This record gives sequence, structure tokens and C-alpha cells, in this order.
Amino acid sequence: MRQVAFLTVAVLLGCAAYQRGEGLDVESVPAPLRADYELFARRCSRCHSLSRPLNARISSEEHWREYVNRMRRMPSSGIAADEVPGLLRFLTWYSAARRSPDGGVGGSR
Repeated sequence: MRQVAFLTVAVLLGCAAYQRGEGLDVESVPAPLRADYELFARRCSRCHSLSRPLNARISSEEHWREYVNRMRRMPSSGIAADEVPGLLRFLTWYSAARRSPDGGVGGSR
């Protein structure tokens, strides 16, 4: 019984960052990128808060590629090679939208 309780707590804590609402309001993300955002939220919240990549001062796609590939090599990330393009689409859009004069991105949820 203790093992079941421990496993339940571990799963809940692993999902806590995503459930705390640290990410963006999904409605602020363009419809074609929402699946990419959801992938980002699921994968990146496994190891750290979403605010870490969302507040990173990265602006180039190449820098994002290096960042995502470095994170992908972390054993607990769960990021598959075929998920990298979706993560890059979202992160590249987000960093460009954040730099735009009107802010281009909705707030946290």
C-alpha cells in the first residue's frame, strides 16, 4: 500500500508545474501552434518550471535548437527526437512574439 501511495504522490508532483498554471493561457497561442504549446507544457514541466524557458533570453531558432537538444538528452525529459520540431515551432514563435512591440503573447494562466 505504501508503494501505491508513494507512486501516486510522485506522479502528482511530476505534473504539479503544469497544473499550477505557470504556462500561458492556451487561448493566447495561435490555433496552429496550440498542440505544440501543449507538448511544450507537458515535456518541459517534467524537469523544471515553464517560466524557465518562457523567460529565457533566447531569440534565435538555432539557440532554441541547442537548448531543446540539450534538454532532450536529459534522461527524465521524455522528449523524443520527433517532438523537437513542434517544440521549436512553439519556442521560436513565442520568443518572436514576446519581442514584438505589442508583447504579442497572452499572460499566464
